[in-house]
Amino acid sequence: MELRHLRYFVTVAETCHFGRAAEQLHVAQPALSHTIRQLEDELGVVLLARTTRQVRVTPAGEFFLAEARRVLAGLDVGVRGVRRIGEGKLGLLRVGFTGTAAFSHLPHLARALAQRVPQVELEIRADLLTAEQCERLRTGTLGIGVLRPPVTGDDIDFRVIESEPLILAVPADHRLAVEPVVAMADLRTEPIVTYDRRNSVVYEAVARSCREAGLTPHQLHEASGTAVLLALVAGGLGVGVVPASARALPLAGVVFRDLAGAATVELALAWHRETPSPLVTTVLDALEDVFPSTTPSTGGT
Repeated sequence: MELRHLRYFVTVAETCHFGRAAEQLHVAQPALSHTIRQLEDELGVVLLARTTRQVRVTPAGEFFLAEARRVLAGLDVGVRGVRRIGEGKLGLLRVGFTGTAAFSHLPHLARALAQRVPQVELEIRADLLTAEQCERLRTGTLGIGVLRPPVTGDDIDFRVIESEPLILAVPADHRLAVEPVVAMADLRTEPIVTYDRRNSVVYEAVARSCREAGLTPHQLHEASGTAVLLALVAGGLGVGVVPASARALPLAGVVFRDLAGAATVELALAWHRETPSPLVTTVLDALEDVFPSTTPSTGGT
């Protein structure tokens, strides 16, 4: 049994006329009649009762008509789905986020994709440092990364979507909490809660800002992420220098202040250069208006 047998039968059953069915199918009427006989012989039942004046669907034919319609409809769904996958408009996309980017940028990303490619399903991996995201992009366990350059390896492409200033997080009762803007030099005597220094782009930016301001930070505590860092600040264990997107994580007992003389950190969309799937390409195009490039897309370390 072939799919054409099902299509031919459904058309004849719906028209109850071999001539009209042959016209719709663009086949010769004798060939259509022969195909229907082949189908009936294979099934061992009469599907269409024929007289010189009419064609009538038998009870067995009524049952088989419903089943044939179901099979053909399922096939059509499969064909449309495969084509949409090939066009990058259907599928599962795994996206990695670094630090506070999940709070500041994930809502915009999710809304944009829901509007523009609604059949793309998102699976989010949060709190991934740049080095880990780059490795996951290579292995295919991530399709797109939202990370902080520089990337590791020359096979990762990225486009910078934001240059983000570092700001100061201080306890609400701290002396610097009343200042609208704080200078890096004002932190000379302050204990600073820092990020875990291993593979942290923000840690390196904070250390660079301290060196340029001529101070050696009095560092007592390290935090694995922004939420933990802010909790330690709220507990009065020190001040923190964090990306401005940390404002998306309001915490009782912590206030944020602009920080003059601090470095900036970049945020970028990244993907594996050698295996760009249609899905990744489509999503990157869909996000161009939401997260426009601020520098040319390049790869590097």
